Amino acid sequence: MKLHLHTSPLNLVTQYGDGYLDVNQTRYTENVLITPEHVAPWGRAGFDGLSAEDFAALLEYTPEVVVFGAGARLRFPHPRLTAALTNAGIGVEVMDTGAACRTYNVLLSEDRRVLAAILL
Repeated sequence: MKLHLHTSPLNLVTQYGDGYLDVNQTRYTENVLITPEHVAPWGRAGFDGLSAEDFAALLEYTPEVVVFGAGARLRFPHPRLTAALTNAGIGVEVMDTGAACRTYNVLLSEDRRVLAAILL
């Protein structure tokens, strides 16, 4: 069987660590949202400053599932913050940032409409 290097035009998390995240080898040091096609700032106020509007803004990307990376440790946002997503039938999975990066990549490889909202 002949193997070929496959490069993807989609956004993959290629590395993460304390205070940073690389998407396709580009480093980000602020909280971001990642879709297969876009990377943008998100949740600039950090976990304690998140609002319902921050999560509602994710609706414009029409994800099937949102993977929320809450930072170095697992913390759950209040359900009222994610209500717009759940009311629209969009799954919201909460995990620490490392797990969120890995899960995003797996779901992306399965051709799912995934969005990662990542707090560093």
